[in-house]
Amino acid sequence: MRGPNHESFPRTRAQLEEIEDFTLAPYAIRAGRSHGRDVEEQPAAMRTEFQRDRDRILHCAAFRRLEYKTQVFVTHEGDYFRTRLTHTLEVAQIARSIARTLGLNSDLIEAISLAHDLGHTPFGHTGESVLNELLAGEGGFEHNAQSLRVVEVLEERFCDRPGLNLTWEVREGIARHSKSNTPAVTRYVNGNQPSLEAQVADLADEIAYNHHDLDDALGMGLLPVDALRDVGWLWEIWRTEAERFPDSSPRHRQNRFLGALIETMIDDTIEATADELNRNGIDSPEAVLAFPRRLAVFSPAVRVHQDGLRKFLLERVYHHPRTLKMQYKAAGFFKKLFELYREQPDLLPVECQAMIGKWGLMRVLTDYLSGMTDRMCMEQYKEHFES
Repeated sequence: MRGPNHESFPRTRAQLEEIEDFTLAPYAIRAGRSHGRDVEEQPAAMRTEFQRDRDRILHCAAFRRLEYKTQVFVTHEGDYFRTRLTHTLEVAQIARSIARTLGLNSDLIEAISLAHDLGHTPFGHTGESVLNELLAGEGGFEHNAQSLRVVEVLEERFCDRPGLNLTWEVREGIARHSKSNTPAVTRYVNGNQPSLEAQVADLADEIAYNHHDLDDALGMGLLPVDALRDVGWLWEIWRTEAERFPDSSPRHRQNRFLGALIETMIDDTIEATADELNRNGIDSPEAVLAFPRRLAVFSPAVRVHQDGLRKFLLERVYHHPRTLKMQYKAAGFFKKLFELYREQPDLLPVECQAMIGKWGLMRVLTDYLSGMTDRMCMEQYKEHFES
C-alpha cells in the first residue's frame, strides 16, 4: 500500500491531513474530520485545524501568565522549581510521547495539554480550594471549567467573536479530560468517555505532577533520599540506578533516578493502554467514546504504585510545615482580596467594572482573581493592606 507523497515540500494542509489518514491509528481523531469551530473560518493553507489551535493557545495571554503561577512551591523559593507553565510544558511533552507511540493525534493532544490549566488560580491548588469555598453559594470553582471559559470567552483574539474559537475536539478535551473534576458542560458530552487524546492528556498530567513534585521536594531538601525507602518500588528504582552509576554525584544520581521513574510510568501507560485497545477491539474514535470506561490506563500494579506515591507526597511534601506555611499565607491573601473587591467593586480595574452589568459581580470577581499570577496577587494585597 502506497502512502502519501512525503517528498513534496512545502506540505499543504491537505497533504498533512492525508499523512494523518495514512499514519494514525484507526481510533485516533483526524483533523480533517473535526466537528469544526463555533464560528466557521477559512482553513489555513499550511496547518491542520489542531495545529492552528495549538498555536493560538501558545500565543494567548492566559498561557503566558502560567509562568508566574505556582505549581506547588512558590516561585520566590527559587528559580529551579516548577511553575504552572513548566508543568504544562512537561504534560505536553509526556502526552506527545505517548500519542506518537500509540498512533494518536499528537497535535490534538498537545493542544489539550497546553490548555488544560489555563483557568488555574494563583497559588496552585490552595488558590483553587479557597476560591471554591468563597464561591460555594455560586456553584463553586473548578479550574477545568474556568479553562474552558478562558478559551471560549475571556481571551480576546478576534474583533467579531469572543475567545479563541478553538475546534470542538480541543474544547471537549479541556472540558472532559479529568476524571475527578469534570465540569458539568453538557454540550461536550458526546459519549460515555472523552476522546483517547483527552484521556492520555489526563494520565500525562498525573505522571508529570507526581514526577516533578518528587523532584522539587528532593531538590528543596523537604525529602531526604532515605525517605524513598518508605515507598518500596521507588527505592528499588533509586537503588538500581545507584548501582549502575556508583561513582556519580548526588545530583546526577537523582537525575538518573527521576529519568528511570518517568520512563517507567510512560512505558507502562503505553503498554497498558495498547493492551486495553487491542483486547476490546477498539477500531474507531466512536468506539472510544462509546466504551463504558476509560481506555487510557496504567497497569493495575502501576496504578497502585501511583496512588501510593500520591499518598506519600501528600503526607511528606504537601503537608510539610514549610509548604503549609506558604499555603496559609496564600489563602489569606486570596480571601482578603476577594472580600475587598466584593465589598468595594469600584477598586476593580475599569475594564472589569464595565463587565459587571453583563456577567454579574461574582462572575467578574472569579475571572479576575483566577486570572491573577502569584506576584500580582501579592502586589495587590500589599497595595491595599500594607501601604
